[in-house]
Amino acid sequence: MSTVSEELRREFGGDIIEPGDEEYAAASGSILASGSPAQVLRPTSVADVQTAVWYAAESGLALSVRGGGHGFQGFGTNDGGVVIDLRALADVEVLDEERQLVRIGGGATWGEVATALTPHGLAISSGDTKGVGVGGLTLTGGIGWKVRKYGLALDNVVAVQVVTADGDVVRASAEEHEDLFWAIRGGGGNFGIVTAFEFQAHRTTDVFFGKITFPAREAKDVLQGWADYQRSAPEEVTSVVALANPMAGGPEAPVEIHVAFDGDDPDLAAEALDPIRRLGTVVEDTVVLTPYADVLEDAPSPPPGLQFVTRSAFVDKESAAELLEVLSDVAASPGSPFLALRSVGGAVSRVPDDATAYAYRQAELVFLTFTGGPAPVVEAARPALDALWDRLSPHVHGAYANFLTSATDDEVAAIYPADTRHRLAAVKRRYDPHNLFAGNHNVRPA
Repeated sequence: MSTVSEELRREFGGDIIEPGDEEYAAASGSILASGSPAQVLRPTSVADVQTAVWYAAESGLALSVRGGGHGFQGFGTNDGGVVIDLRALADVEVLDEERQLVRIGGGATWGEVATALTPHGLAISSGDTKGVGVGGLTLTGGIGWKVRKYGLALDNVVAVQVVTADGDVVRASAEEHEDLFWAIRGGGGNFGIVTAFEFQAHRTTDVFFGKITFPAREAKDVLQGWADYQRSAPEEVTSVVALANPMAGGPEAPVEIHVAFDGDDPDLAAEALDPIRRLGTVVEDTVVLTPYADVLEDAPSPPPGLQFVTRSAFVDKESAAELLEVLSDVAASPGSPFLALRSVGGAVSRVPDDATAYAYRQAELVFLTFTGGPAPVVEAARPALDALWDRLSPHVHGAYANFLTSATDDEVAAIYPADTRHRLAAVKRRYDPHNLFAGNHNVRPA
């Protein structure tokens, strides 16, 4: 029996999906989490989003907001509450081709954005997966394949349209609602529903992209050489190191350095990437000229029953050598989780530390561990995972929200240093005093 009021059915122009409806099984969960919400609301306009927010606030039910639905934390669904699914708000519009200004709906995915911008010769540095939502990635960071040259995805946002907890539609930018604009860039979904983003895109060419692989036995030298080189590498070079992949042999898995060179000049690309090739014995080199849109990967939907645990932290220059020493040792040991390091710096570090709510501007690396499998496998791996993080704790700090599986108070404290968190809490009090938007790495109102 439907629990939706007649007023909502009158006022809401999108789809209302409830248990028993044909679409419910597909709509109830997100990509990495199952759920059983009371209603899934799919707005087709900003007015619909306003109505949905009003309904969620009046109902007293838990509220989840879904963009792409790829978040490890499962914020895009819940049990017994309301889900506002933005998938229909996915338009990508070039507002001003000369100024490279682009407007993107809050329900768009990065694959849709890349496809729409390619005919204009434009791009935005985003994540690495087509199906990931623009909103979820951008609101908490956005470390993409052009991060060292163009910064985080959120660094390229020039304005947002937000539906706040009281149903108002607000435009936030450097000139309007500046406090909200500061908070929204790193503060996640705490402050409202972003129905549209305005991005500063950039002119793009094809890029040199692929992986350069080295034997596992050379991990120590390769890791240290890679970190050393990233400090002087051209900002056109962004790279990710992956090692100890359980699906590729665990301790025997090769060290993979995935690289992107932002440019189509083969001589400049060779000059920039050859120092990486000289780090050890190259056993595979797949780097080729690639359309930027094709750099983004399809993310397969995992089969039911699998669990995932991701943890992340930032690494400063002073701690990098010690961290890499530990990782090369751990990677050679049976039972190691999947390990990955992403280079940042460059354009990210040139933004003032307090300019956005993304706080760790001066970090040299982002480190993460990934464990996945059936529940018994994941549980069996936890003691070794905890021991690894205990060992790493002197060499890392903070956390990157997009690479976390849960949202404990400790994790929120790691994402936001104390000064940032206090400032976010004050903004939260102004725009969401009753914490309607709590389905996230939640900052409670001051």
